Amino acid sequence: MENSIVPGHGRRLSDASDFQSRTKKDAKAQIVKELNKLLLTAPSPLKEQKEKEFEGFQRLYSKFLEDDGAKLQWEKIEKLPEDSVRDYKNLEAPKDDQITGMLRKLVVVKLNGGLGTSMGCQGPKSVIAVRNDLTFLDLTVQQIEYLNKKYNANVPLVLMNSFNTDEDTIKVIRKYTNLDIRIETFNQSCYPRIHRESQAPIARNCIIEDDQEAWYPPGHGDFYASFANSGLLDNLLNEGYEYCFISNIDNLGATVDLNILHMLMNPQNGSPVEFLMEVTDKTRADVKGGTLIQYEGKLRLLEIAQVPKERVEEFKSITTFKIFNTNNLWIRLDAVKRAIDENNLDMEVIVNPKTLKNGVNVLQLETAVGAAMKSFDNGIGLNVPRSRFLPVKKTQDLLLAKSNLYNFKNGSLTMNPLRSFPSTPLVKLGDNHFAKVAEFLHRFETIPDVLELDHLTVSGDVTFGRNVSLKGTVIIIANHGERIDIPSCALLENKIVSGDFYTSFGSSRLLDSLFNERCDYCLLSNTDNLGATENLNILNMLLNDHDGSPVAEFLRRFETIPDVLELDHLTVSGDVTFGRNVSLK
Repeated sequence: MENSIVPGHGRRLSDASDFQSRTKKDAKAQIVKELNKLLLTAPSPLKEQKEKEFEGFQRLYSKFLEDDGAKLQWEKIEKLPEDSVRDYKNLEAPKDDQITGMLRKLVVVKLNGGLGTSMGCQGPKSVIAVRNDLTFLDLTVQQIEYLNKKYNANVPLVLMNSFNTDEDTIKVIRKYTNLDIRIETFNQSCYPRIHRESQAPIARNCIIEDDQEAWYPPGHGDFYASFANSGLLDNLLNEGYEYCFISNIDNLGATVDLNILHMLMNPQNGSPVEFLMEVTDKTRADVKGGTLIQYEGKLRLLEIAQVPKERVEEFKSITTFKIFNTNNLWIRLDAVKRAIDENNLDMEVIVNPKTLKNGVNVLQLETAVGAAMKSFDNGIGLNVPRSRFLPVKKTQDLLLAKSNLYNFKNGSLTMNPLRSFPSTPLVKLGDNHFAKVAEFLHRFETIPDVLELDHLTVSGDVTFGRNVSLKGTVIIIANHGERIDIPSCALLENKIVSGDFYTSFGSSRLLDSLFNERCDYCLLSNTDNLGATENLNILNMLLNDHDGSPVAEFLRRFETIPDVLELDHLTVSGDVTFGRNVSLK
């Protein structure tokens, strides 16, 4: 019933679109009212800063209302234009006499707003020790100091902190005072969490310390506005800097690359690249990562949250979308200035629902720094080696970073040339015993040799002695109530270890020796069982009864052999059978 007359009133009923329009207008007016009330509680020194932040939040909230329910139109995705994603292998190296001049136009920005709580650590994640007791921040400083000394450059390091990390970070960076590096910091915005139902801010005043849970840093897409508001953008432009290289501080592969910088400083067609996103080939571990697409004539980032439900599997396919975003970005500073001045930044709103400790359900509205790509001219992707994407999100990543898989020099990790293939092992450590850094370190007397490791899964109460070597595929499972201690100097190669007997026997060289001597079976018994002697009838049955042989048992469990063309790893335990035409990926 559209635009019908309400009996006795002479007014027309609103249609659905009119209703939505009016409710959105009301919501915008209400949020302005609530923010103005909060602003009255801001201490005088913070009032101007809070005004700018609340203006940014209002814009984000308005976009959230306008985009509510909007989905990307899948049929509008176009084939990536030729040369829109270039290959790192085709880049030229700069000449020695060009490098100093290039570096004097570069700023390195590290996103440093995250805490280490997910890994059981207090304070900023950047102060977690990664290698040789050096933290993420130490490694970053070493890298840039090395560049500045070697090439007589003055590359500044800029840290984007959050209200969660700023105070601790300021204390930590004092130790770098005497090094050949300039360090600048600025804070990303501090936005109010809103109630999921009423959409009103839950904060009662602007003093964050009174209720820290009422506030949040709004994602790294806030970089552009906060960088400009801090005054650093204008200062660096006035000093002659042209490009910033942005990356997550926990990505150990995100180092300054002179070949990339040389390409940016020497554009092919004379038009400068304003925005370069490093992408790399997608693997099974990266299926949820954002990818690059051409959409409505612009190169842009596509995140899984934007994908229609019926298209999610297509998005996750490594044959359809072959690359993903590393969040290593190179952006022209004058283009950032223009986008800010013209209010031209267009980033999708990420709605992040949370439940607070007191049970209140809230919403966080966030943006991602890479989503602004479509707001810049002449943006491109660059397909880089996997070595430029080494994030440390969990202790299983930390295990590899600490291991002999990588060599360490001048703050940078590079793949050990003794590894015969360039891919990194797939490592999965159980959350119940390995999630926290302190417990993880307690379980390894020394970090194992993983130079020839393909895959490692560890679950349960497991510890490792000194100088353990892991090769091929190794699976170690301690059942509930059990503990497995891998002895010092053990070699585990293509082994499944579960239980005390298997720990000692499976990790010993005896098993390999017996296998090489073509032994098929072992008789396991207690020493006090005098009746447990070799029985030739049983042995004859095992060796000759084809219906009960291991091969026959294996074949019985498969109606047809599964499709494993896209399979990386398969573990099967217990009484399992497979039907016809099963696909494993």
